[in-house]
Amino acid sequence: MGFGDAIRTCLNKYFTIQGRASRSEYWWFYLFVFLVGTVPTQLGAAMQSNLITIIGGLISLALLVPIITAGIRRLHDKDKSGWWFLIGLVPIVGIILLLVWFVTEGTKGPNRFGEDPLA
Repeated sequence: MGFGDAIRTCLNKYFTIQGRASRSEYWWFYLFVFLVGTVPTQLGAAMQSNLITIIGGLISLALLVPIITAGIRRLHDKDKSGWWFLIGLVPIVGIILLLVWFVTEGTKGPNRFGEDPLA
């Protein structure tokens, strides 16, 4: 899945937690969220422009739900419940564990959350 396809898929599945998300889908969308949310916020702060900072913050807020749902679908690809996403609230260890799960290959073939997104 390419950059544009990942963005389109994740935004079309804004509130959808059912199904699975491939690594490429998740990470391309994560890059998109970083670029359109974090970069304007930091740029606005550096330029001391409240308007740019507010716009970047609003964009980040609007993309919070789809990045969470994409993360849950990514966990589904690893055959893990979406509730495991909450382990990210555990300082350091939880974030590292989520990162490992997000970067490793998903379950080959169908699992309890659906068909293989790469099939």
